[in-house]
Amino acid sequence: MRKCVEKIKPDAVVHLGDYYDDAETLQEMFPHIRLHQVAGNCDTYRAPIHAKQKLCYCVGGVMTFMTHGHRQYVKSGIDTLLSEARKYGAKLVLYGHTHIPDCHMEQDGVWVLNPGSAGSSAGIFETDGQQVTACYILTEKELEDII
Repeated sequence: MRKCVEKIKPDAVVHLGDYYDDAETLQEMFPHIRLHQVAGNCDTYRAPIHAKQKLCYCVGGVMTFMTHGHRQYVKSGIDTLLSEARKYGAKLVLYGHTHIPDCHMEQDGVWVLNPGSAGSSAGIFETDGQQVTACYILTEKELEDII
């Protein structure tokens, strides 16, 4: 995560759960970068009691639904996840839990991004302040190749 932040220099970082304290360490290392974070199923004893399981608000001007995904049963598909996100009017849905990178646009224009597993890949999205303009996965190798 640290190498990705150093190379990409993002405006914000989203941590989608599991090892909640890793995100807090990242925030200490890069205090000038906005951190959005949710707790995952492995954070029961790691995350503070006030840690959120899901968040939905504008990130980069785009209504964004963020969750680890275990409570939406994403290992069995993303229908529940998408249904919940659409209730909030989300145009970007970020989730984890499966450790399988996924980046696609639904037929209704909602972007879906699962960055995969920290250390192996990273999910990147860009906005123009109103909509998602780019969404993709960078592999560990691709991150290493960035100067």
